[in-house]
Parts: sequence; C-alpha cells; structure tokens
Amino acid sequence: MFLGISADAYAEAADEYDDAALGHWVLETSGKTAAEIAEFNDAALSQLPDTEGHKQRLKDRLARFAPGRTDITTVLQSMELDDWGSFWQVDLTAGPPRSPLSKDIAGICGVARMTDKGRAERAGKIGEYLYGDNSGQDVRILTSLGISAADFQEAAVNNPNNLELGAWVLENCGKSQDEIDEFNETLVNYGPNEATRERFEARCQEVDPTRTDITTWVALQDADDQLSFGIVDLNRRAPRSPYNTDVYGMVQLARLIDKGRAFNSNTLGAYFYGEDSGIDRATLAFLGISAAEFTEALKALPTDTEVEAWLKADHSQSEADIDTYNERMTQMGPTTDRHKAMMAKMLSRIAPERTDINTWFALMYLDDEKTFAS
Repeated sequence: MFLGISADAYAEAADEYDDAALGHWVLETSGKTAAEIAEFNDAALSQLPDTEGHKQRLKDRLARFAPGRTDITTVLQSMELDDWGSFWQVDLTAGPPRSPLSKDIAGICGVARMTDKGRAERAGKIGEYLYGDNSGQDVRILTSLGISAADFQEAAVNNPNNLELGAWVLENCGKSQDEIDEFNETLVNYGPNEATRERFEARCQEVDPTRTDITTWVALQDADDQLSFGIVDLNRRAPRSPYNTDVYGMVQLARLIDKGRAFNSNTLGAYFYGEDSGIDRATLAFLGISAAEFTEALKALPTDTEVEAWLKADHSQSEADIDTYNERMTQMGPTTDRHKAMMAKMLSRIAPERTDINTWFALMYLDDEKTFAS
C-alpha cells in the first residue's frame, strides 16, 4: 500500500530482476523519496501489536521460542522470532542434510551441508551425521574459511536465512570469488588418496556396490544420503533423461518416476511434476493414469521393475503404440507464440549460443546438464 505497487506487478518484477535491480525498480516505480522511506521504516520498526490477535501471537511465540525474553515487543520482532524459531532446527533423523554440492550459502560448496549438521547437533537431532571437528570435510571447510566450528554453529543457529548466514560467512572469511571458486573445485573433485582408498572403496560397497561411477567423497555422500533415507533428491541431481527408455520401453517414463519419487519425499527441487508439467500430463494421458494414482502407486512400488509390471498388468500398451508415442514425444516442440517465447527465454538464460534446440526433450536434457554441471 505504501509503495503503490500491486502484488501482481511486484511478483512479476521479482521474477525478472535480481535483488539490486529489483530495488531500483521499486524506487523508480513507487516514486518514494528517501525521507518518505525513512519515515516508513521508523514507523514499521516501532509498531507494537495493536490487535488482540497480534498480541496473542507475540505471547505464544515468546512462550514457545524465547521464554523469559522481555526485549521482543514489536510486530517485526515478533515476526522475526517466529521465522527464527520455525526454521533453525534441523532434524537429520528424518532426512539428510543438503548436498555437499549445494552453494546455497555464500556460494561455497559444503557450507549448506555443514549448516544443516550444525543446526541439527544444537537441536539434538543430528542422527548418525558428524559436525565440526568430528567431520573431516567440515574441518577442511572451516580451516579454509578461518572460522571455528563453535562460531559457525552459533551463526547458523542465529541466522536461519541462507542469505543472511551467507553474508556473515563472507564477512568473516574474507575470501575473494577466485578463492571461493578454487575451493569449490577442490572440494567437488576431492577423492580418496593412498591412505584413504581402502576405506573409500569399503564405504562404496556398503552404500551401493552397483555404483562404479562414484569416485569422489561428495558423490559418495550424495548417494549415501539418498539411499539411507530411500529418496530421490532432485536438489542433488537431475532426474533421468527424457530419452531414457529403461522402463516399459517408453521415453519420459523413467524421468516421470524419478520426479514422482522426489515429489513423495518433498525433494522435487525446481522441477515440475504431474499436473504441473505438460510433458508429464502427456505421458500419464497415454497410459490412462491420473497423476494422483501414479503418485500413490510409487509409494507401494519401490523399484522400476515393479512399476513396469503394474503398468503392463493394469495399463497395457502395444509395442506399436509405444513406438508412436516415443516418436511424438521426442519430436514435440513449441507450437504457439507463448510457448516459443518460453523456450527462447529459457535458452537465453542457460545457453544463448544453442540455436539448434527446438524440442522440449532437447531443452530438458540441456537444462539438466547446465543445472548440475560441476
């Protein structure tokens, strides 16, 4: 209301601009002066709860998250307390920490994972994971940053927002972007040496003896995390290629299974699944299955073999029909101006030089490759 900007206009701008550009857009669009903004800020920062509902929420939050605190009195402090109390605790007995490849915090590999472990240890919910001086990887990260395990944990607990914690890390480590890039490259490619090879290979056998592609510690951690909790985590890796025909000889089906399993474990990441994906809708329509039915079936059928057997028994398709479906799906591209603009926008973001991309499958394959490139 103060800015005179509609919610829809702001949402569209937020989707288009980074933080700095969005700030310039807000100032230009609202026409507010520095004095008007300062006056608004002063009023917002000092606003006390003025309804019974707001007063009760503050009491409830204090009782739950900060009993005995008398310095939290304003509406914004109440909101901040709720954010902090709701998000700092991490339970690593219910799910794994973030991938060591994640750069969510300060753009540094391993820091987001270390954050989750630090918060979980403070909450008494770290499970079988190790934090700080008890973890070789954490020691390497903390030594590089010049930050102690105790100081980092305190910052991780006090700053549940990734951006704010990232700002704290960068301020306290003093690393340049070149130094961060070099560290990330080293961590991502860090594999067993002569002294640790036997332990590494033994751990690979414990985690998944079929995964002969695992050659680094971070890859081993990712595989271990997912298998330990029985999940597909599409924050860590891409779903299988849309061209993959391992299940029922159909393109897109293995990918659909991966996304469905990720949806069930709340690890879908940035992907769209089921009714939210046009490609998924086309595959499900061919099989004569609703997204809800397919999602439920995945909960009871933990392997590709079981999914294929179910489809052959209850949703059988002829070989000729599957061939026709495969041909149609692999050649499917944008046919409307809106969809052509959507593809052009995606390409301009991930690979503007690729003028050969004209099908949705080719775009998905390229987007996966670019998103998860080391």
